[in-house]
Formats: sequence, structure tokens, C-alpha cells
Amino acid sequence: MDVTNVVVLIGRLARPAETRELPSGDRMVAYEVTVDRPGERAETVPVVWVGAPASAGDHDVDERMLVIGRVRRRFFRAGGSTQSRTEVVAEAVISARHAKRAAAALDRAQARLAEALR
Repeated sequence: MDVTNVVVLIGRLARPAETRELPSGDRMVAYEVTVDRPGERAETVPVVWVGAPASAGDHDVDERMLVIGRVRRRFFRAGGSTQSRTEVVAEAVISARHAKRAAAALDRAQARLAEALR
């Protein structure tokens, strides 16, 4: 059985992006994306983008963003115990101002989902 793990978030940046250089030499950008839920509390979702372009950290707090990626739960040691974090690993992070690019990214995600259902 094929399993597809596709996440689509539309929300706003809750805090400035954090850019880090990984030991592999890749750039990683970390975001906190707040997704409004009408009639309920908003949810803030941690997002990481490994191999992100240099411009990935240039977004402003409260900017509306589209994130397409997958859910990952990672485990790590901290304070002498094993802890975990569930996050979205981004394939694309696009400002809502770029409507055509966002629509194209959504079309690609929808095509992947449709293919998985066949």
C-alpha cells in the first residue's frame, strides 16, 4: 500500500524566520506558522525547510504564507531524556502575495494526492 504524506498550510508567520547552517552545509530555515480556525483557537505549527534558498528567511512576521510539505516526528535527547517534536518539513514556502506561484504549488500537491488515490 502506498502512503502519501502531504500537508498544506495557509497561515501567517508568528515570529521571524530563523536561519541555520547545518553540519552538512545545507541551509535550514525554521518558521512558526499560525493557522486561524474560525470559531476555535488558532494553531501554531512548527515548519522547517532544509535546503531553503537564501531568500527563505526574508519574510515578515504576520505575512500570509502557503506551506506545502510533509509531517515528520523526530526524536532527540535533551536534558537526559528522549523527547519528540512533530513538525512540517517544507518542500515549498510561498508568500500569499505570489498568487500564481502559490496556485501552481497547490496544483502539484493536488496531483500527487490524486495519483496516490489511484
